[in-house]
Amino acid sequence: MLRIFNALILLCLSQTAFAIDIQPNTLYPQVQLDTSMGKIVVELDRTRAPLTVDNFLTYVVKGHYDNTLFHRVIAEFVVQGGGLDLKQEERPVAAPIVNESGNGLSNTFGTIAMARDQNPHSATSQFYFNVGENVRLDPSSRRWGYAVFGEIIKGADVIQAMSNVATEQNLKLQWPDFPIKDIILEKATLLPRK
Repeated sequence: MLRIFNALILLCLSQTAFAIDIQPNTLYPQVQLDTSMGKIVVELDRTRAPLTVDNFLTYVVKGHYDNTLFHRVIAEFVVQGGGLDLKQEERPVAAPIVNESGNGLSNTFGTIAMARDQNPHSATSQFYFNVGENVRLDPSSRRWGYAVFGEIIKGADVIQAMSNVATEQNLKLQWPDFPIKDIILEKATLLPRK
């Protein structure tokens, strides 16, 4: 049953891929993130996480990530964003995707992965960068992990600097680890094929 469900999702995403051009035939697409603290380029791995990569690229191409906040920063752990606009309001998202955490990629420093809640198949638009060796976020025989789908190829120093900013409890959202000074993802761009 899960195999049929995955096939249907893949079919829907592949049709979307052609409709909005997320480079469906590129195995390792690259995305540039222009942030208020500098540029980051990530290379995504469609061979290991095809559903997750297509999901992320769909949000990129539609402009979902433009002018959003990195809202969760924990030194030596993660820098998370992709969900809040500059007014600290959640942006609308598409349906959650299937968790691809068992793909052989690990939550090590400099990788990008999907954020989710307790439900393993609840990831939508939010993502995080690992700024530590977070292998405890990988799957095990008893639990789902968090799906890694690429890595930073330029700008690791930018992520490291982000991870060290001062944070506080956000009173509006009641979220901890919120940067005191906004860190903005100004623009996310799918780079041309090489």
